[in-house]
Amino acid sequence: MRNRAKESFTQSAPAPSRPARPARPAPPTPPGPGALAAKVRTLAPSMTRSMQRVAETVAKDPAGCSALTVTGLAERTGTSEATVVRTSRVLGYPGYRDLRLALAGLAAQQASGAAPAVTADIAVDDPIPDVIAKLALDERQTLADTAAGLDPAQVEAAVSALSAARRIDVYGVGASGLVGQDLVQKLLRIGLVAHAHCDPHLAVTNAVQLCAGDVALAITHSGRTVDVIEPLRVAFDHGATTVAITGHPDGEIAQYADHVLTTSTARESELRPAAMSSRTSQLLVVDCLFVGVAQRTYETAAPALSASYEALAHRHSPRQTR
Repeated sequence: MRNRAKESFTQSAPAPSRPARPARPAPPTPPGPGALAAKVRTLAPSMTRSMQRVAETVAKDPAGCSALTVTGLAERTGTSEATVVRTSRVLGYPGYRDLRLALAGLAAQQASGAAPAVTADIAVDDPIPDVIAKLALDERQTLADTAAGLDPAQVEAAVSALSAARRIDVYGVGASGLVGQDLVQKLLRIGLVAHAHCDPHLAVTNAVQLCAGDVALAITHSGRTVDVIEPLRVAFDHGATTVAITGHPDGEIAQYADHVLTTSTARESELRPAAMSSRTSQLLVVDCLFVGVAQRTYETAAPALSASYEALAHRHSPRQTR
């Protein structure tokens, strides 16, 4: 109805054409053996129960599962051959044959003497030294999982877009909003025009102003945060290049993202829900983007960073006592 009403007033005017979108990067290559366990930890929570059984089984026993046919794995997990194939594809492999190859590689790595996994669960009565050690282990695993699961082609494409952007808008709420502010602060210090939006209304009204040559970046662990999806959709519709940082690449946010950067998270607990534990992996992705942009724009970034440092230097100097 909206289009028809508009046409009644502008019958002689040609319909505005949407700016041409940049070509999407080639599909990511299948994850290597070292990334398989990370993929399972990241994606299993969003899978169906039958697919979870397949994913968790291959992660727990890569050696045994690598010797099974698709029919054999389906029988072992109480699922169907179609479910096994779908699970393989969700994990990033074109088919079950590719997953079997990765399982065989992972089994070989484990047989070489890799240290067994240590749980990072924290009990209510754990002493502080144990809390520190377990959290440090959990953070290291989260960073390793995120690094293993990141697609370099997607990161490269996002860096290229940010480096050439006329303006950059970043959307995020809650803990993700803090990560967005961290990225914007870094970009501002190397001379880029960037804005962080935590208010969903302001985010949408600013997204309307974006166009081709601008970049909109959304951060949401769940991939389903409406206050983040809406401004990214508006920016996408107006021709801006869009980037999503999310722990669930199959979430709704991906529909409006030209480039999707997948994060991992530490295992959830009562005191550390996904919204909090996801911050570590998001900060790693943000730092990768910033360093990549700084490399691309070094001739202007280095002087800008030096100038901002000099402008703030007097605030960090010890006060003279009289």
